[in-house]
Amino acid sequence: MYWWGPFLLIATFFVMEFMAWATHKYIMHGLGWYFHKDHHQVEPGFFEKNDFFFLIYAIPSWLCIMLGMMNNNYIAVWIGYGIAAYGFAYFLFHDVYIHRRFKWLRNIDHPYFMAIRKAHKVHHKHLGKAHGECFGMLIVPKKYYREAKRSFAIKKSKS
Repeated sequence: MYWWGPFLLIATFFVMEFMAWATHKYIMHGLGWYFHKDHHQVEPGFFEKNDFFFLIYAIPSWLCIMLGMMNNNYIAVWIGYGIAAYGFAYFLFHDVYIHRRFKWLRNIDHPYFMAIRKAHKVHHKHLGKAHGECFGMLIVPKKYYREAKRSFAIKKSKS
């Protein structure tokens, strides 16, 4: 195993947060609004057109892993793993924890997770594609984290 592989996976994972932010702000709330709209303006059914964006990251991840393995290019393989790891984290945080599309990970009691939910709620207060804020997922604006820490401390002191 190459010593740099896990480092490349972790670096790719963190770069993906900024890629996701840019994609969300400039594509989903831009030309791709047709697919993203039903995520802000809830329509009936389990699946959303917004789920299409999964392919934007799944295909490059799969291609990096598959073509990297076929050509012994392990840099591409580890980058593909990093993209896949971010996709898995996105699924757990966004679809499972924040939007509760599945019935697990509901009772996480920590300021960081509370801040993530708050920032996402602020993002969703805008039903249209304009005037959005908080486009990232894992990096939370400091004001929401500070607010969550205060709420958490108050909650703990009452118990």
